[in-house]
Amino acid sequence: MLREVTTVRYLEPLRSGGSVPGVVEADDLGTYVLKFTGSAQGRKALVAEIIVGELGRRLGLRVPELVLAHFDPAVAAHEPHAEVQGLLRASAGLNLGMDFLPGARDFSPESDLSDLDVTPLEAGKVVWLDALTANVDRTVHSSNLMVWPTFGVHEPRLWLIDHGAALVFHHRWDAATVLATAEKAYDFRQHALGRYGPDTAAADRELAPRVTEDLLHEIAAEVPDAWLTDEPGFASPGELREAYVTFLAARARASAAWLPTGFASRAQLAAEDALRARATEAGRPAWLKRVPNLHGKPDPRPAKRYP
Repeated sequence: MLREVTTVRYLEPLRSGGSVPGVVEADDLGTYVLKFTGSAQGRKALVAEIIVGELGRRLGLRVPELVLAHFDPAVAAHEPHAEVQGLLRASAGLNLGMDFLPGARDFSPESDLSDLDVTPLEAGKVVWLDALTANVDRTVHSSNLMVWPTFGVHEPRLWLIDHGAALVFHHRWDAATVLATAEKAYDFRQHALGRYGPDTAAADRELAPRVTEDLLHEIAAEVPDAWLTDEPGFASPGELREAYVTFLAARARASAAWLPTGFASRAQLAAEDALRARATEAGRPAWLKRVPNLHGKPDPRPAKRYP
C-alpha cells in the first residue's frame, strides 16, 4: 500500500500548473509536491495519478514515489494569497504527495540534451504507457517529464510526473463510451519523446503481457475509498475499482488497435505549428491582425495609428 504521511510544514505553491500544487514537508522528514483534492481538477485527477503512476512504476519506468498525505490547512496559515488559501481550506484531510526531486529540471524536447541517454525502447515504453492510459498530456509543448539527478553530478535520467489528465474515459462512465474507448487510438505525433524514435512495437511485446488483472487489482486497491464514492452508476468503491481493472485489462489486450507507430519529425511539427498559426491569423478580425508582435521579432504589418 502507499505510505501515509502527515504534512507538518507548507513551503510554497507551484504556479506552473492549473492545479496549484504545493511543496510541503512531512513527518517522515520527506519533501513532497502535494496535489490537493480541492483543486479544480478534483478527485479524479488524483485517482489517475495513482493508477497511472503506480502502473508505470510496476512496469519499470521512473516515477517519483507517491504517498497519501494528511493535510491540515493550519500548517499553511502563513500563505498570503487568498485564492491559494481557499484551495488549501477545501483540501483538509487526505491528499496525494509526490516525492520532490531536488535539482530536477523540466525536460524540453527542443533542448540539446546530448548527455541524456533515452533509447528507442525507453521512449517506446513511455509512449506505450501514455497510449494505454489515454494520457494526451505529454507533448512537445508540455512534456510532464523531469530530468534528474542534477546535471554534472550523476548521469541524468527521465522521470515521469503529472498523470492527472490521463484516463479520460473515467469522466464519462456510460457503457457505450467505455467500450468504444477500449480500442481507441490517440494522436501521439506530437509526443514529447517522438524525436527519440520510440520503439513501441518492442515496448508492446514486453509490457502488454504484464498488464494483468491481478496487477491492476493491486494498483486499484491503492486508491482511497473516499476518492471513489458518489460515482453515478456504481454502488460502491469496490465496484468502481473493478471497472478500472476491466477497462485497462481490455485495453492492454487490444493494443494492436491503438499502438502508436508514426511520429512527426521536428521539421514536420514546425510546419504544422506554422500552418495552425496562419489559420489562426486568417480567422482574426482585421483590427486584431494589426496588434504589434510582442515576441521580439520585427512585425511586417503596418502599425495601427491613432488620431
